Amino acid sequence: MREVLAQAAFQLFLERGFERTTVDDIVARAGVGRRSFFRYFPSKEDAVFPDHESCLAEMTEFLSAVDDGDPVGAVCDAARIVLRMYADNPEFSVQRYRLTREVPGLRTYELSVVRRYEQTLAGHLRNRFGEVGDGALRAEVIAASVVAAHNNGLRLWLRSGGEGDPEVAVDHALALVREVWGSPSAPVAPAAATPAPAPPVPVSGGGGGEDEVIVMVARKGTPMWRVVQQIEAAVGES
Repeated sequence: MREVLAQAAFQLFLERGFERTTVDDIVARAGVGRRSFFRYFPSKEDAVFPDHESCLAEMTEFLSAVDDGDPVGAVCDAARIVLRMYADNPEFSVQRYRLTREVPGLRTYELSVVRRYEQTLAGHLRNRFGEVGDGALRAEVIAASVVAAHNNGLRLWLRSGGEGDPEVAVDHALALVREVWGSPSAPVAPAAATPAPAPPVPVSGGGGGEDEVIVMVARKGTPMWRVVQQIEAAVGES
């Protein structure tokens, strides 16, 4: 029944437009009562995205069972579940994409759906990294990066009318995320527990003139900008 109602709704949206289609129109096309519609969909907007609830449940189940040895890889693989949902029905996916571009309310609804995926990914990463230090921040940033990379590749495919293999662009984008963030395996230590690195100390030698040598001594972990700053200062003084 859920599928019948979704199909009836989408046909009417394409024929009459989203705003001019009412719930009464949808149930009349499907041959059921209003109560049946609201049993499956709280609103017209939900009928445009009938597959996201099951996809979100599949993603949640996948992440609960995945090996945590590579948390970044795990959330990238979880994002591919959403891609497969779109790729399984290219015609519907392309039509829905075009419809959401035309109706601001649907675009807003879609953004709320995307946010739920992002929160699911971030929740998994927070459990892996921990809430202390930069753990929570890293989880949010990586989750947002995964969603942005996935959506970039997906929209390239949707804008093409569903031509070609959508996995090519999405895999390329997600590979970039993994390259940037790697696969951290240990929780992030609290920021307060990490002592501030001592500033680098320039040590000059060589007798002066153009042949003078400047040696930098810096503690491991010193930010590169501070090292460069001290080098520039030492060169200027010499």
